[in-house]
Amino acid sequence: MKKIVLLFLTSIFTVVLFAQQYKGKDHISPQEKLNNEYCTGLFKTYDGIIIDLTGNNESAFSYLNVLNWLDGRVAGLQICYTRDKTPVPFIRNTRGSIFVDEVQVEPASLNNLSIADIAMIKIIKEPFVGAIGNGGGGVIAIYTIKGDDEDDDSGESK
Repeated sequence: MKKIVLLFLTSIFTVVLFAQQYKGKDHISPQEKLNNEYCTGLFKTYDGIIIDLTGNNESAFSYLNVLNWLDGRVAGLQICYTRDKTPVPFIRNTRGSIFVDEVQVEPASLNNLSIADIAMIKIIKEPFVGAIGNGGGGVIAIYTIKGDDEDDDSGESK
């Protein structure tokens, strides 16, 4: 009986040790990598849902507004429309705030933002302290592609 208990405890210790080594800095998820690369300050929280648009996400490019594309893709996020057809996000039935590169913007300004220029979208469903009025409805943070991330057509490095 003692051998079985000792074997059991040894196997648990091995699993815990392996799990700690696996969680090292070399094994971060693509979402964590994007979060570390683009987000700063209050936006760097790991509570949000991260959507990567840097890859081949061809379905997104057929939409004129990123909020139209997000509609129905994230649980708890609804897109309602004003009389002039401007999409407005509601997260868990409360109006959400919109940030582009961590600067708060109005929903109508997203009509001028091409989806091809977006690298990442982060949706934080909890109240957000960084927004005007404390962002009680949550936040949609949109990050545009950085200049050093864009492909150089000439192949030259500057």
